[in-house]
Amino acid sequence: MSSAAPYVGRFAPTPSGHLHFGSLVAALASYLDARHQQGQWLIRVEDLDQPRSIPGASAQIIQTLACYGMHSDGKILYQQDRLELYEAQTELWLSEGKAYYCDCSRRDLAEFEGIYPGTCRDRGLPAATNHAVRLTVPDQPITTLDRLQPAFTQNLATSLGDFIIRRRDGIYAYQLAVVLDDIAQGVTDVVRGADLLDSTPRQQWLYQLLGQPLPRYLHIPLLLRADGEKLSKRLGSTPLDHAKAPAELFRALQALAQQPPDALRDASVAEQLQWATAHWQPQRLSAAPSLPPDPLFG
Repeated sequence: MSSAAPYVGRFAPTPSGHLHFGSLVAALASYLDARHQQGQWLIRVEDLDQPRSIPGASAQIIQTLACYGMHSDGKILYQQDRLELYEAQTELWLSEGKAYYCDCSRRDLAEFEGIYPGTCRDRGLPAATNHAVRLTVPDQPITTLDRLQPAFTQNLATSLGDFIIRRRDGIYAYQLAVVLDDIAQGVTDVVRGADLLDSTPRQQWLYQLLGQPLPRYLHIPLLLRADGEKLSKRLGSTPLDHAKAPAELFRALQALAQQPPDALRDASVAEQLQWATAHWQPQRLSAAPSLPPDPLFG
């Protein structure tokens, strides 16, 4: 991505539960990175997986972000409204021979330890409601350059194999949707958790197929619970309390190693964001996972 392109960042939550402290830290990092560079910051709701989406969670997430002073600079996109775009791109790649139908089950692939062996690549399976769609990948290294993490290199063919862009149940894959959406929204900078670093080479391959420039990446350290697991909705991490927004925002700045002054501890959300925007230094983040500064959030 050209450094001359106006900065556009985004936060893309999944509505599978309420935001927790780890979500706040990720949202805040993306927000401050955009604001510090006088850029745009967008919200996109990644609600592709409807069986996992909780009714009302999207509205609650947006409301929570607003309580912490974070508002989208543009229309909030919902992936469920964009299924035709994902379908059109999938059908195009199928017609070009860059993707193919696959009827392999997990049981069929169990012995290959997560690396798809290309079973269906040359079978010429027809479209069917119970067939997944896989994208053919190159047998060559792809290197992700990150603003914080060490360079990460992966050969998709030998470490993963042709990967799914539409599941057997018809749900489009995260990898496909996130790239098409970032391109459509003009996203220049992706700030997200380090747990998504290993999915980035797949996304880079999609950018290459689409003939689009890569965004800049900043993968921030994960916040871990006392048992070593990352904070997540799945593990029931404590939902954010709107009434404690100033205190939790201050702790989030500490978790991001921004060293907010003690005088800011009792400041309003707006005052904290103003200070943090002016003093944002992502280089202070460690490349290693860290614990939240308060055991309440474990």
